[in-house]
Amino acid sequence: MVELIQFPWSPFCIVQRRILEYSGVSFKITNIPSSDRSMVWRLTRERYYGVPVIRDGRNIVFETDNNSQVIGKYLDDRFRLGLFPHELEGLQYLIWRNIEDEIEDLTFRLNDIYWKEMVPAKEQVAFLRHKERKFGRGCIDQWHSQQKAFIAELTHRLLPYDQMLMDKPFLLGEQPRFVDFDLYGMLGNFLYSGHYRLPACHARLKKWYQRIENIKFEKSSREKLRS
Repeated sequence: MVELIQFPWSPFCIVQRRILEYSGVSFKITNIPSSDRSMVWRLTRERYYGVPVIRDGRNIVFETDNNSQVIGKYLDDRFRLGLFPHELEGLQYLIWRNIEDEIEDLTFRLNDIYWKEMVPAKEQVAFLRHKERKFGRGCIDQWHSQQKAFIAELTHRLLPYDQMLMDKPFLLGEQPRFVDFDLYGMLGNFLYSGHYRLPACHARLKKWYQRIENIKFEKSSREKLRS
């Protein structure tokens, strides 16, 4: 059985978790403390300390750099999901770069404002230390003071994605591709705390989000891909 090693609010973990749910296969989730990556370090033979990580029998799958999609491509190939068609390679690369830079840059900050509600008390000191070492002392308080501006900017940055859905159900056509799940993960992180809603002005995006949240891969599609 495939095992997803994660912590629940990570946008990149949400991406892979939703892909696994979409695939319809049985899988196991192992949550680790955000402040303790020793399990990941051990499984990857001291090559990686981030999440998510996939354990599939003897295969340990993790990203190789900030712009790789090793895990998504592994799951796509493993379960024949059609998320990375050859004809969309370059386009998807450009889109996921934007999603993971321009969108995630705001969504994680907006979610982290409510960090005390999601990080267990015993892990909070380590969590705060990690954030402040990376982004500067008092960073979360600063983000809180900029909350309204961040939401306005996120609404602006999401406009092209709403426009992409004018005449199709998914970002690139009639079926979901990797970029749909990637954007879903960033927005899932934004919504994780329960303090936010998707911008009301992006009605198409709101419907798309529900579509991605509920869609299941059709087994007949998998058989066609194998033939």
